[in-house]
Amino acid sequence: MSAPPVPEYGTAALADLPRSVLAALGVQGEPNVLDLPELPRACVLIIDGLGWELLQAHRTTAPFLADLAGRTLTAGFPATTVASLGSLATGLPPGGHGLLGVQVAIPGTGRLLNCLRWRDDSVDPADFQPAPTVYQRAADDGVNVAYVARNAYRGTGLSRATTRGASYTGADGLGQLVGRAERALREGDRGFVTVYHADLDATGHQFGTGSSEWRHQLRFVDLLAEMIGEILPPGTALYITADHGMVDPAERVDADTVPALREGVALLGGDARARYVYSEPGAHGDVLAAWGEVLGDRVWVTSRDEAVAAGWFGPVEPAMLERIGDVIAVPHADLAIVASEREPWLDFMVGMHGSLVPAEMMVPLLTLVRD
Repeated sequence: MSAPPVPEYGTAALADLPRSVLAALGVQGEPNVLDLPELPRACVLIIDGLGWELLQAHRTTAPFLADLAGRTLTAGFPATTVASLGSLATGLPPGGHGLLGVQVAIPGTGRLLNCLRWRDDSVDPADFQPAPTVYQRAADDGVNVAYVARNAYRGTGLSRATTRGASYTGADGLGQLVGRAERALREGDRGFVTVYHADLDATGHQFGTGSSEWRHQLRFVDLLAEMIGEILPPGTALYITADHGMVDPAERVDADTVPALREGVALLGGDARARYVYSEPGAHGDVLAAWGEVLGDRVWVTSRDEAVAAGWFGPVEPAMLERIGDVIAVPHADLAIVASEREPWLDFMVGMHGSLVPAEMMVPLLTLVRD
């Protein structure tokens, strides 16, 4: 089995975008790794779920996006919304900000934290993700900073972990997203506005990327991007990117019904395309062997130490290590690792993501500049 590709942290990763934006805005001490143009205003449009390969396969459905100058970036590992929003918020790989997947262990508790739902009030988002955000650093330098996204996300644990320093502006429709982005971009001498839109990802999860529903939703996304492009004030760069791609796995292995995948397992975290397996004391070696034997060459199965050493997460802060599973299982074939008892919601998902394969890891960086 070949070694998995590793995200291009420090050269062409999603985490490199926000720091490059800050450098282009004139914020001192930030590296412009992506060589972005120096302009007083920047708008970052995050289209949840729009992988590079999906965009290339549907260019006629998204003509505005397809015609923009573009390149690829790699999401961090795992290729999930939680990890990627953490990187876009901090300019750090997942190992630095600690939002290491959908479900991660809360060290010393024997419990998992679902970082999307964040229903555990005992976990303070500012402690769990302690790194300063790029929004805070921009605001400290006198930049007007706004984050435009759905009202339902305001005040959630994930938003509190990732949008600190930005003025959160609720927007529940395409017109609101455009109008409130326009208003924010026209405030102050320098501006940094992030617009986040989740509907393409939600449609893919429910219907799959091969569905007509997904293609129609992509057309709306293309229109959203075009409309934001039209309202940019002079001296603004629009950067369009995504947090991950998506695939529609045809085969499923149920970790709750295969005895060998339950033996010695204390907690099962991560997601269907990037599993964290937390072993019981003394069972680590047996769990690693069992998962490797059952899943075979369809899945990259490795230990936490090996994955960290290989650079999957970028540099990992010591306090973040125990959040990662003792064993990590990452499907690279047409396969999902579900858990029918512990995670019944996966039974209703068609599209999934999280793996290191290009279809999930590669995201676009599309640029439009208004001089």
